[in-house]
Amino acid sequence: MKNKKPTQKTILFLLWIVLSFNVLSAQKHRVVFKDSLDGAFDLSDFLIYANGFIVVPTIITEPAVGGFGGAVAPIFLKKRAPVIEKDGTKRFINPDITGGVGMYTANKSWMAGAFRSATLAESKILYRGFAAYGDMNLSFYANNLPNQKDQEFKLNFKSTIFYTQWLKQFRNAKWSAGPQYLFLNSKINLPDLNLPPPFVDPKDIKSTISQLGGALQFDGRDNIFTPDKGIRLQSDFFWSDNMLGSDYDAWRINLSAIGYYPLAKTLIGGLRIEGEQALGSPPFYLKPGINLRGIPAARYMGNTSIVTEAELRWDVYKRWSLMGFGGLASAFDDWDKAFAKPVVYSYGTGFRYLVARKFKLRMGVDVAHGPEEWAYYIVFGSNWLR
Repeated sequence: MKNKKPTQKTILFLLWIVLSFNVLSAQKHRVVFKDSLDGAFDLSDFLIYANGFIVVPTIITEPAVGGFGGAVAPIFLKKRAPVIEKDGTKRFINPDITGGVGMYTANKSWMAGAFRSATLAESKILYRGFAAYGDMNLSFYANNLPNQKDQEFKLNFKSTIFYTQWLKQFRNAKWSAGPQYLFLNSKINLPDLNLPPPFVDPKDIKSTISQLGGALQFDGRDNIFTPDKGIRLQSDFFWSDNMLGSDYDAWRINLSAIGYYPLAKTLIGGLRIEGEQALGSPPFYLKPGINLRGIPAARYMGNTSIVTEAELRWDVYKRWSLMGFGGLASAFDDWDKAFAKPVVYSYGTGFRYLVARKFKLRMGVDVAHGPEEWAYYIVFGSNWLR
């Protein structure tokens, strides 16, 4: 415990060095921050020509980790040229993204990690990977207490995580399928209470998760950052078993549909529908939850979750846009008691700025209200970024 703060300071100091080096590199290449078409502030050339490297600073606003914090993510971004197939058709390749992340929040949660998302163009394989270590203070809730309000429990997680996914594109490159794997080793420190949280099993205190699964995906969006049109459909599953080195025997099935459609020249509509089902005996922290702006992570959880959300983006003036959104969701344990509790809702508004025209990348802020509180979010790309 005595070495905890120096470790955090060292991570942040190294990330600051990286940021300073990136600025000097941009100056060396004489990168301009004005777009060649409209003269507005734009980061496209900075992303493309500053060695494909940028540091993204982010304000963390998630209520589950204290409501305020900071993160820096040094990112290598490589723009890929389209591939010309034998029949003369173009196959567009998403940018390769490689980077790291370091974060620290108001409730003393911290994490450091690295990630990569890229394409093996000739093999038509999309792959992504993420590895991190974190010391996180998270709030979980007992939602099934008879004749009582939901009770909050603040738990400390020391966790190591690794995730990877490899998808092979079909002849129609919008379709892809392949395996995925998740490893998670966690040690949980419980609050000093007379009675432990009712949802915590003794074996959850120190546990290993090893999950093997697969995914089937259709991605017809016009870009991966802030789409104007197109849909993305995904069905995937995870299987956890002792033979994989896991402490749990469980299944997790996910279904997701995200779509965008231009309702008018300056009005983009979006719709998101997601469902998740857990089978067997997963740990409490991997049960399906509700992911909506305005609702803290892990606030509502169960064996099943269903989420719907709609949003509108109005491109008001040049690069500036206004947002409006709202959603409904439910998390429950048994289908015969589906929606027995009140359906959870959230709504809000925000704005976006087209910060990198050549990538169709927008950035902005959302303010949302759920059943209990207000929350705000710094959005890079899209709140539905997948």
